[in-house]
Amino acid sequence: MSDERPLPETDQETDNEPESSPFSFLRGWTRRNFLTAGVTSALGAVGFAARRALAKGDEHYAHGAMSAESMPGGMAHGGMGTVGTVDTTDFDPMVYLTTWNFNDLPPAERGKFYRETLRPDGSLLREYELIAIDKEIEIAPGVFFPAWTYNGQVPGPTIRATEGDRLRIRFLNQGSHPHTIHFHGWHTPAMDGAFADQFVNPGDEFLYEFDADPVGVHLYHCHSNPLKRHIHKGLYGAYIVDPKTPRPDAQELVMMMNGFDTNFDGDNEIYAVNTVGHHYMQFPIKVEVGKPVRVYLINITEFDLINSFHLHAAFFDVYRTGTRLHTDEFTDTVMLSQAERVVLEFTLRYPGSYMFHAHQSEFAELGWMGVIEAVAPMNA
Repeated sequence: MSDERPLPETDQETDNEPESSPFSFLRGWTRRNFLTAGVTSALGAVGFAARRALAKGDEHYAHGAMSAESMPGGMAHGGMGTVGTVDTTDFDPMVYLTTWNFNDLPPAERGKFYRETLRPDGSLLREYELIAIDKEIEIAPGVFFPAWTYNGQVPGPTIRATEGDRLRIRFLNQGSHPHTIHFHGWHTPAMDGAFADQFVNPGDEFLYEFDADPVGVHLYHCHSNPLKRHIHKGLYGAYIVDPKTPRPDAQELVMMMNGFDTNFDGDNEIYAVNTVGHHYMQFPIKVEVGKPVRVYLINITEFDLINSFHLHAAFFDVYRTGTRLHTDEFTDTVMLSQAERVVLEFTLRYPGSYMFHAHQSEFAELGWMGVIEAVAPMNA
């Protein structure tokens, strides 16, 4: 870590995209413009593509894009979705749901970013490499955002350990601003990543090391100034600590509720779970009827005081922060402020499509909506 104290950033700093940017047509548009201009009409976020066409004067394409005949599969679920798909080569929201400790990578490539070593007491030393990188990401079909990322993705890679494991994270800053990693959970103050003398300057690195504690679903994020900007730009990820006695078997899903201010006016134009607006409308999440589902849900949305998760046609048990193994409530809607998180557990009784979304309707229309598809058990 460099001994040189970084120059402070200010909220006056802005991101100026070139006029040729794929989302330059969004400049100057607020989320209110999106709604009132019909960008999120009865067909929801399909209007992203329609708005772009209208901006180019192509009314024929814009109206055609919103026709029922041209709807992709996910559009059948409540008339909400997008036209076209994002490029999932670098980040696939469906893969992210079940990825932790880089388990989506082949063993050789995985070893570049994650290693584990058995310790004498039976716990593991888990070693990670996280890299801050400036990168443009696609957050809806044809809509791009100049993000700051961990390992080139938003959210960053999910870190998962068992209580008592030792975590060792080598953090390299290859971005254009001073960054850190601040973990929610127990650690020494020297590992906090929150003070100016703990900022990691571009080109430098720092080694975070601490024990996984307490049990629960947590998060990590950059804590450099201005804090809201570093979080909003994408520097965050999930951090899960499992109990030594595992939770009951279930299909497990990681979901981070986030939002994106595409014109940098302090209001989000696109909301999502796992970054891509309406992705799970187009590509429903498959679960089995009668099989328990466990969702590790984290709210990291900036600029809004509250976000929420509502599941249609079912109820779930809520474990606040996941630090206790008994449920706090049984409901179908949970409200979270920024950095709040919960473990949700449910079992769907019937086959079919179960919608889930924020119960702030504006958020849902602007991308935070999806579908869980319950299918008959594989061995039925």
